[in-house]
Amino acid sequence: MKHFNISGFFEQNSGFYADIVIFDHENVRDHTTFDDPHKYSSGIIHVFVNETQILKNGEHTGAKPSRVVRGPGWKQ
Repeated sequence: MKHFNISGFFEQNSGFYADIVIFDHENVRDHTTFDDPHKYSSGIIHVFVNETQILKNGEHTGAKPSRVVRGPGWKQ
């Protein structure tokens, strides 16, 4: 992370896949329950998936740029 002078840890280059989450660490809270599992966590401000913003100021933008990643246990 160049901003923090930590070399070799993370470098974003064109053509790489990256998910970036910008959050307020003092206010992150999970509000989901087993009865209501579809609530957003508070304190999550922006989320980018593969250079596309999917959460802006805590609200979903409607974008769905991700792709399915299947591991060795996946079966059709």
